Amino acid sequence: MPASSVPTPDVSIILPCAGLGTRFGAPYAKELHCLAPGVTILDRSLEAVVELVKSGLTVRVVVVFGTHKLDTVKYLARYAGTFQLVFVYQDDVAEPGLDGAIRSALPMTWGPVALVLPDIVVSGVGSLLAAVRQTEVAGWSVVAAEERDPGTLRQMGALTVAAEDGVGTVEAAAEKPADPAGFNALWGMVAVAADEAHRLPDVARRDADSPLAGAVALMVERIVNYNTAEG
Repeated sequence: MPASSVPTPDVSIILPCAGLGTRFGAPYAKELHCLAPGVTILDRSLEAVVELVKSGLTVRVVVVFGTHKLDTVKYLARYAGTFQLVFVYQDDVAEPGLDGAIRSALPMTWGPVALVLPDIVVSGVGSLLAAVRQTEVAGWSVVAAEERDPGTLRQMGALTVAAEDGVGTVEAAAEKPADPAGFNALWGMVAVAADEAHRLPDVARRDADSPLAGAVALMVERIVNYNTAEG
């Protein structure tokens, strides 16, 4: 369709799919692993994004990929009628890692931005929609779950959250901390207002001050990381 007929998105989603997934240990992309007949990890991770569309929002999904993920690109074609799909190639030399993937995607985003990881499944209907709405007031929000296991916290975005009745505030945050003492939760999705989105790569950097301190935390029952054989 002509570019002029493409509606301006209400919210953009960054979906980083360029990782090698070496910890998963399978000969195929981890996000394409089947959890049930016809249902992959990627489908489950995108359920929250589909909810945004069902709520009436126009959604743009910016998919960051590498040449080893062409099967994932092909699989995502089934969502072409659900939300806008934009594909961005990640040069892993110039822009390595998850923070590099986010930087690669940011120029293609519009409006508030949410980071959704294709190998993480978050429970809780409406959690991403609530997080996006919170950005209008708080700037930053996370969908998080309580977690006390040190080994799990070392592999995830760890948070210290003071929460009550399912909503809280992030007091501290660190990406895969070597010392997880003091952290009591992990995040599964992050949402940020458009004017703060340039700081989103720092969420994924271990050597940066996390911009998540002070964010609203929307607590869900469970977040599962499928980037391990145990997931």
